[in-house]
Amino acid sequence: MYCRNMKIRRAVLIALSATLASGNYALAADAAPVDALEEVIVTGSRIRQDAYSSSAPMDILTPTTAMAQGISSVAGLLQSATIAAGSPQVTAASSTAFVENGGIGASTLSLRGLGANRTLTLLNGRRAGPAGTRGGVSSFDLNVIPLGAVERIEILKDGASSVYGSDAVAGVVNIITRKGDGGSVEGFVSRPTDRGGAESRLSATWGQQFDRGNFRVTLDHHREAELAKGDRGYFSCNESYIFNPTTGARRDVIDPRTGKPRCNDLTWGHVWVYDYAADFGDGSSNVPDFPTLTQYDYDGNLGQYIPGYDVDPGNPYWLTTPAGWFPVNYDRASDAVTNADHPFQDAASLIPKTDRDTLFAEGEFEFSDSVTGYSEVLLNRRKTHANGYRQFWGYVYTEDFNFSDYDVIAGSGNPLSAGWSGAQFLSPLSITDHDDDAIDVKYQRVVAGLRGDINESWNWDVSYQFSQSNGSYTFDQIYADAIDDQDFALGSCTGTVTSVRGVPCLNIPWLDPQFLRGNFSPQMQNYLFGSETGQTRYTQWTIEGYVAGELLQLPHGPMSIAVGAQYQYDRIKDTPGEITLADNVWGSTTAGITQGDDHSKALFGELNAPLLADLPAVKALNLNASVRYTDVASYGSDTTYKAGLNWQITPTLRMRVNEGTSFRSPALFELYLANQTSFARQSNIDPCRNWGDALATGGISQRVADNCAAAGLPDDFADAFSSATVEGSGGSGQLKAETSRSRTFGIVWQPAFADLNISADYFDIDIRNEVIQLGAQYIVLGCYDSASFANEPLCDLFERRSSDNGIDDVRDDFMNIARQKNRGWDLAATYRLGIGPGKLIVDTQHTFQLEDTQALFEGTTIDTNGEFGDPRWTGRLSLNYELDPWSFYWGINAIGKVSNEKRYGGNTATYRGETVRMVIGAPTISYHSFSLAREFKNVGVSATFGVANAFNQPPPQVSTLSPSGLDLEFEGRSAFYSQYDWIGRRFFLNLKKSF
Repeated sequence: MYCRNMKIRRAVLIALSATLASGNYALAADAAPVDALEEVIVTGSRIRQDAYSSSAPMDILTPTTAMAQGISSVAGLLQSATIAAGSPQVTAASSTAFVENGGIGASTLSLRGLGANRTLTLLNGRRAGPAGTRGGVSSFDLNVIPLGAVERIEILKDGASSVYGSDAVAGVVNIITRKGDGGSVEGFVSRPTDRGGAESRLSATWGQQFDRGNFRVTLDHHREAELAKGDRGYFSCNESYIFNPTTGARRDVIDPRTGKPRCNDLTWGHVWVYDYAADFGDGSSNVPDFPTLTQYDYDGNLGQYIPGYDVDPGNPYWLTTPAGWFPVNYDRASDAVTNADHPFQDAASLIPKTDRDTLFAEGEFEFSDSVTGYSEVLLNRRKTHANGYRQFWGYVYTEDFNFSDYDVIAGSGNPLSAGWSGAQFLSPLSITDHDDDAIDVKYQRVVAGLRGDINESWNWDVSYQFSQSNGSYTFDQIYADAIDDQDFALGSCTGTVTSVRGVPCLNIPWLDPQFLRGNFSPQMQNYLFGSETGQTRYTQWTIEGYVAGELLQLPHGPMSIAVGAQYQYDRIKDTPGEITLADNVWGSTTAGITQGDDHSKALFGELNAPLLADLPAVKALNLNASVRYTDVASYGSDTTYKAGLNWQITPTLRMRVNEGTSFRSPALFELYLANQTSFARQSNIDPCRNWGDALATGGISQRVADNCAAAGLPDDFADAFSSATVEGSGGSGQLKAETSRSRTFGIVWQPAFADLNISADYFDIDIRNEVIQLGAQYIVLGCYDSASFANEPLCDLFERRSSDNGIDDVRDDFMNIARQKNRGWDLAATYRLGIGPGKLIVDTQHTFQLEDTQALFEGTTIDTNGEFGDPRWTGRLSLNYELDPWSFYWGINAIGKVSNEKRYGGNTATYRGETVRMVIGAPTISYHSFSLAREFKNVGVSATFGVANAFNQPPPQVSTLSPSGLDLEFEGRSAFYSQYDWIGRRFFLNLKKSF
């Protein structure tokens, strides 16, 4: 019976999707009466109902809309929706640049900026298990389902834990796959006008319906070419981009060797000099700053621009270097010639190269008129490769100084430092492109189930879902025993072996300019560098069953209910590579094996009841309510609820209101992440270093300075040089589950005088006990920037060494924080009108964010609303003119203006004693897409040709000076947030042959 009605139901849903691009499930003025609609199961409910009766706000996205914009992936389509575009998303680029849950190349979805862990993704109404690499796997990776298999995507813009369980805090995404007879072959290609960032996709699908069932098989191959940083000028050079606050003149330092603003990325070809000459003799020094970068004169012309070291043969404490070394990075002139733009930077991946292959198959079979079996199989493989580069350094004594003697004595230092003498120790800084990553994720998902009808009013469904992600991650590493064994050495290591690997030790030529430039001999390269492969397996399976039907007849229609149960099991095991497990990784995170499992049991119930009808101002009033009891092994039990009213005031005006609670038990990695150890440079995390100068130059606030002084730190303290140790792990036994409350209130208007649909929905989501890992930088800054410094809990998470006041150990475990709150408005409208021989469809959506705050502890609220990554407004507008067999599309995606000035406290900073104005905001950015489509119906071919980012709008340029307290992410000279287009103008073509 269900199969025989499938075509009708599909036709109804497609018509509804076309009626409202906003997905509010309101009917057009000339649509059929409500009681004539086929009853279906809509996202957010398990009760069959006409879609018009849903009280929940929704969006509907289709592959057709994606193709008109040149979008070729599910991730790209979902992340472009206004409910997602207003917050940072995990993309292939962001997961390459930063450590993101899911690992390099992952793409997840965070609704309302509340995190991917709080967005539930369903595939055909059932859970889809996580995929990815490393210990932070917890969310569905949108890479595993190709756009070619998708019929539509429904986004429930409301919490739904009472219906679906944990994770459905911010909303639910339901990806619904294609059904029906016939097949197609489809090819897509996108080519930017600049090199790098091309995309291509080839997809084939075939479906067949027969007497007792149906099936469909889809094959898809998707390739994304690498976009290197050097492929785009706005990513290849990190300019300071600072200005005179009075005249507006540019105040970047100009590199006299190029005549252009200096690029300030990773420094290379340098030696850090830590100077103690002032502690001896006459108290003088020839080193201009502490510490100072010393740069080799590779081109032989530095002497034209800056002075070398002063020489005093009678003062043995002054620094003496071999010929060709100059102090840099201590004033404007020396900043201008400081090398910080290596060719390795241009070759690094911004968007990694990725290949994805997918097989998706589904089918149904009628065992009888009342029982139907169904199954789905999804097999996906993703291979991602990212090129990288990095710095590395060691610590070396001069040839006549060491801390043991604490005096300059001939032969008391390191004889390998020939030509370097004086009361200093050195930290040579080299660079390497041995920092690549290769990811290989194999994902499988199988669904099997039975459903049927008990009678005309009751139906049932029982299903089993199994998914497993097997990922390998191969990382380039630097051996810690190659570096650390030689730190502060007093002689050659020849004849010894390394402390971990036990291989013959090679003396590192730390002070060789070619070595510092990244040119290594094959023997040294093998000694310093290696690669390792880790493995991540995440398994999830779910058994679920429910029965639904009409319980009793009310005066205005039947009351329907659904009751059911669910059991879910999750297991993770992440095994890092052998170098990491041996704790032999230099300058990077080390970790143990993360493993653990969890299971939950749930009972749920839902009802839908018509309360009133055919009264003045009450055309119809329906109630939808649900409740769920969940027992999680790692946490305990909780009960969540949701209640919604759908009030049809008149035939053209409808109101809806919902309130509900959700809870999210901590993810497996949040519970069981093995202890990880990393290292942070003091200058990156300690706002109290030289806090007197930092206050005078605007680098820190008065409150930070006062708290540094209250901690007993002198205003010129800067002697700490050893990195801080940062340790973090999961919070099993300590973490509490998150709880939340969600409220929505909306209105839908469909006037009779026009084919117009308008909806506005207010949302308010309040999460308590949010699980988070803060990061070492925020822990320390949050301590010293606290209004209640004496009692600030963050200050208990780190210690300082008594020897030099440096930060020693930072504890960065997963913890529960006070709350996160997000509220605002969604507005959507669709208007259709005939113009000439064709029809124009105008569709627009907007999200207005009124509040986005996070309180780490009571009384410590951070408000990021309106800042980069968190705009107050995002919107989109599309005009689609249809003139059979042609259609023309014009789309605009807009990101509202942003500024970090309010939280930072202005837009000025001090650079080398000069007050400068920073650009730490951006105006509204709009991206335009145009496309032309034509159907050749006689041969079953359709073609779409267009251009995305037609006006080649780059990401907004920002200042990269980065004083303490300014929270701003950038690559090159551009703001680096997922809302902005990184590729630039690109032309695309999609050809589809149907049969």
